[in-house]
Amino acid sequence: MTMLNVAHVDKTFNTGTPLESHVLRSVNMSLHKGDYATIIGGNGAGKSTLMNIVAGTHLPDSGTITIDGHNVTKLPEFKRAAYLGRVFQDPMVGTAASMNIEENLALAYRRGKRRGFRWYISSKERDLYRERLSDLELGLESRLTDKVGLLSGGQRQALALIMATLQEPRVLLLDEHTAALDPKTAPKVLEIGNKIIKKYNLTTMMVTHNMKDAIRHGNRLIMMKAGQIVLDISGGEKKNLTVEHLIARFNQVSDEDFDDDAALLV
Repeated sequence: MTMLNVAHVDKTFNTGTPLESHVLRSVNMSLHKGDYATIIGGNGAGKSTLMNIVAGTHLPDSGTITIDGHNVTKLPEFKRAAYLGRVFQDPMVGTAASMNIEENLALAYRRGKRRGFRWYISSKERDLYRERLSDLELGLESRLTDKVGLLSGGQRQALALIMATLQEPRVLLLDEHTAALDPKTAPKVLEIGNKIIKKYNLTTMMVTHNMKDAIRHGNRLIMMKAGQIVLDISGGEKKNLTVEHLIARFNQVSDEDFDDDAALLV
């Protein structure tokens, strides 16, 4: 079952000016239910723009975006909330610091739904929040009334993962969501994400600059260059992939040497 389909998507910024940039060039990509694709590429490859096109932050110049059979190509970002969950690079973006944990979760729970004037969290809803928070194994299920601003960056990003997956979205977007975390915390958040994705069989796109993370996580690895997908690796090849093998494959399909960018090899 195809959950996300990107067909012939083009995007150019600053058209007709000296700053014109053709960032996506007839990109085609399909993710099936439960696929977890890591998207990697150098600066300017188009990976973040591709995610923003899927999210509705930018609209494509041409091509179509289909989510679970629904054509969402022209839908603005807020109207795609019923289909998508997203975790951003900055932990401060996905959570409201002045509100407590359960209030943040209530906002996420009501995303894409009709809202009234009353702010009410039922005991059943609260039990759901505790159940989902217990998946994190961080003890947050006993801190529902704590202000989110008091949490560490890693705790806030873990909470953002729960918020993004609370309604089990058709597609989960992870937008370099560990890039701002310290080297000890980032792997923990990635593992928490893996656990949630597997438990709820979520279709996931993760954009990353970290080649080792792209290899280690997910069942598909997609590499982009100059606005195009140049590699799509899955199955046994993905499981046995190494950094050296990936660079060799890139050199083979792109007919040029890989730019040894340290940011991609950390």
